[in-house]
Amino acid sequence: ATISNMDFNGDVQAGSNLELSWQAQYNEAGTKPAIIYVEFEGDVCFSDGYTTRGTTTRGTTQTPGTTQTPEPDMPCDGCKYDYNELIRMSNLFYQAQRSGYLDIYGDFNHQEVPYRGDSSLNDGSDNGVDLTGGYHDAGDYVKFHFPMAAAATLLGWGAIDFKDGYIAAGQRLQTEYTIRWFTDYFMKCHVSPNELYSQVGDGDIDHAYWTRIEEMDGVERPAFLLDADHPASDLASEKAAALAAASMIFKESDPEYSAECLRHAEELFSFADTYRGKYSDWVPANPFYTSWSGYMDELLWCAGWLYRATGKEEYLAKVDEFWTGLDGGEVSWDDKNAVASILLALVTGEERYVSKAAAFCDMMADTQQKTPQGMVWIQPWGPLRHAANVAFACLAASNIDDPRINKEKYIQFSVDQMHYALGDTGRSYVVGFGNNPPQRPHHRPSSCPVDPNEECNWDDFSQPGPNPSTLWGALVGGPDQSDVYIDDRGDYSHTEVACDYNAGFQSALAGLRQLAFEGRLP
Repeated sequence: ATISNMDFNGDVQAGSNLELSWQAQYNEAGTKPAIIYVEFEGDVCFSDGYTTRGTTTRGTTQTPGTTQTPEPDMPCDGCKYDYNELIRMSNLFYQAQRSGYLDIYGDFNHQEVPYRGDSSLNDGSDNGVDLTGGYHDAGDYVKFHFPMAAAATLLGWGAIDFKDGYIAAGQRLQTEYTIRWFTDYFMKCHVSPNELYSQVGDGDIDHAYWTRIEEMDGVERPAFLLDADHPASDLASEKAAALAAASMIFKESDPEYSAECLRHAEELFSFADTYRGKYSDWVPANPFYTSWSGYMDELLWCAGWLYRATGKEEYLAKVDEFWTGLDGGEVSWDDKNAVASILLALVTGEERYVSKAAAFCDMMADTQQKTPQGMVWIQPWGPLRHAANVAFACLAASNIDDPRINKEKYIQFSVDQMHYALGDTGRSYVVGFGNNPPQRPHHRPSSCPVDPNEECNWDDFSQPGPNPSTLWGALVGGPDQSDVYIDDRGDYSHTEVACDYNAGFQSALAGLRQLAFEGRLP
């Protein structure tokens, strides 16, 4: 037999691993099928042997083609839920969201994400640049950069503050690949000191289609460049914050890459500070990801990250310049006021930041509205995303060394919010995990037929059954204000998934895993 590849999987870059799998059904009493030989471009790679069903070992690569020993994990003693597996699955979700050449790191899990192939390989071609890479935002095709950058920063923060949690889960290296997939793309989009590509695709065009990402024939994907005449203080600052965090993550393991991240971060911050404006005034991100809170919160947030990454007093001076003392009511891709206070309290210990950090987490734990079963209620669209974000923020705040910080209360609040999502109400809100998990996430790729030769269209959106493929590790939007959840693919405000949904969620999982490792999990 000859094995042929689909067109969308036909490009394999030099240094990547080419993986072939096959299955055969046979009568146990009969002769087992055998591979007689395997020929690849005229060369015989294998001959003369019987094959049996086996298992594969998950591995990671530092550079394409250089396989490392899989990271060991440690038993999660005292854990009500399997944080190790949940972190692994969340990283799998990010793999399922990858755009471009999927396996350039040699780490892509084809066994558990078999329905994805290389995609969007012409991104940027309308402007004569290569903008392949990054992540598709949610259940669609657009690469919305603002929530993508916010997700990268939250993931980076968790990888720094809860590194031991990732090590205990055996997921440090895979999480670094997840983060690096963001930062590789951000640096590619930063084409000169004051020029930044800020979105690929158009949501209004995009949402008229329902098919595989790999088969987006006819879907226009314009690339949008912002510059001094079209400023993007909010987006440039958020990308700079993500890159500053990444520079800390890779400082020891890859100092050259770390330095490159930091160079881009400092240039982007200068661009954001010098040329003021909102990215959504120029890019068709409305109404999907409008910069509602403006850009001062991102400038503050970014200055804090650059001060943490470099220790340079000039960035601390910028923090003083940008500080307004605004209270934050959420942790989101748009509003950074609360997390900026927590970050600055951790880094400086100053009273003004500590008091804001304590006030925010006290409010969330004590007075913020909750659903009858205990989920903190912040917004009706993707409510669990907001609950997971504040759970992570208050876990981070619990590390502030100040008597005003009620560590035990913040930890318990975070545990309660995360366990709500994992199954404490009788069901899981993580695809593929736990009891009665969601089966119909609003997500195009996993909703399409398993057979790539079958057409995928709006009939697959409308069909009432479960998605044919499992979108492992994805946190869905969650229930309504009365804890009611209907597993309906069409109810996107509750069943959609997104890169920013899993960011605070995964970082909070790492925080809980670290608490378990330290023997401090309640």
